Amino acid sequence: MFSRLLGEASGDEQSLVTAHGTVVLLNSMGSGAVDSANFHAIEDTLRIYKEPYEALDPEDMDWLSPNDLSRSLRGLHIPGEHAVDSARLLTKLDAGLIRLGGQVLDEEAVAVCVEGGRAAGVELRSGEVLRADHVVLAAGARSLALLDHLEDLRHRIPPMVSGYGVSTLLKTEDGKLPSTVLRTPNRAFACGLHAVPRADGVIYVGATNIISEQPRRHAAVGDLQFLLGCAVDQLHTNLSESALLAVQVGNRPVPADGFPLIGSGGVDGLWLATGTYRDGLHQSPLLAQHVASLVEGKNSELDFLSAFSPVRAPLAGGTREAVVATTVEHMVATGWEYKWNVTPEWPARIERHLQRHYADVVDALHPVFTPPAELVAAMTPGIEATLRRYYAAWS
Repeated sequence: MFSRLLGEASGDEQSLVTAHGTVVLLNSMGSGAVDSANFHAIEDTLRIYKEPYEALDPEDMDWLSPNDLSRSLRGLHIPGEHAVDSARLLTKLDAGLIRLGGQVLDEEAVAVCVEGGRAAGVELRSGEVLRADHVVLAAGARSLALLDHLEDLRHRIPPMVSGYGVSTLLKTEDGKLPSTVLRTPNRAFACGLHAVPRADGVIYVGATNIISEQPRRHAAVGDLQFLLGCAVDQLHTNLSESALLAVQVGNRPVPADGFPLIGSGGVDGLWLATGTYRDGLHQSPLLAQHVASLVEGKNSELDFLSAFSPVRAPLAGGTREAVVATTVEHMVATGWEYKWNVTPEWPARIERHLQRHYADVVDALHPVFTPPAELVAAMTPGIEATLRRYYAAWS
């Protein structure tokens, strides 16, 4: 239905689908605690919800040709999980907005204007003010920067950091592509390796995920090197001969408690729709419907989303002990992903030292509130100071 409505609104009926089906691969490059556990979780969930799938032997698959040291051991084919061209989707969304009377301005907003206790518009970097009765902040990792001048409010909303990531577009040497999406399960602090075929021999390969205090514009060489190395080793060795068409950088919005910021922004007429981390694109139709209902003063059918009202004390995703254990588990898994070469007794020793270290980090931060594992592992003086200000507002 969404595809049909978008086609009608944009006047562009071209299909967004670039691949039919997804294959989830379990290979030897991650850890049992993370990769294998997530692979089994995917299979269990498919079974529980009666979603069609089939087990397959990766050695029987077309196109897949990894390094022997990185070969896949198991595979799951999910025929109902497809892929869309996200760039084309955004173009169609802009076209639909314009045809329905909206405007797209290629300018940066710097602040929400509040007058008489109500949102009155946004100020652009040029100094121009766009006036409106309602303002919806959906600017990803930079959303809360538009509220910096409203300090009391800002400190009562979970601060956000950036899940900075790198992806690439490659053109294969022989023009051949997989017929489905290929991906590993989620990996240490990240969404795993994935390849999405597009048209004309072009394949999207992603994506890294590094917690950063501020959004980043450019890819770090080390992150690009790691991503391409994973693709060549784990998907197809001949990708080393591909043409590198584009290096893409994204900044995922990661709230301090790990949960999204959806709903009233604490000022009349101000709404937030952000903090979705890696889930924003596929959740956007649902969240847009919910926020539109709130703006129009209607009852939303998605009442459960009120739990994520932006002005809130930190939500807990698990016990402090569980967060520390997850942080240790994922940090050790990172070592395996980077192909560390350690003697058998060292992983257990490293785990014990990391356990003590991360327990000390969270205990020193606050007696009750605990950030998610991603932030614990990436703790910097800047992130720590931001968390302390937020926790103080609710202590």
